[in-house]
Amino acid sequence: MQYTLRNISPKLNRALRAKARSERKSLNKVAVEALEVAMGVASESPKKRDLSDIAGTWVDDPETEAVLREFDRIDPEKWR
Repeated sequence: MQYTLRNISPKLNRALRAKARSERKSLNKVAVEALEVAMGVASESPKKRDLSDIAGTWVDDPETEAVLREFDRIDPEKWR
């Protein structure tokens, strides 16, 4: 199937071209992949690149804190 898209914003144009360049893919391939992801028909779901699924889940643990404090301790014998 072939499409012709018009009125692509300069911002979208730059983003698509930069992605194509960085991934060493054709502009067409990058654009089709972006459309598939946006429409929810991509064969693979995109990789998450953030930690939003675990952000805010820290649980205070005194034992862990005690162990981590050891990393802050400086051994003066090793710094002579």
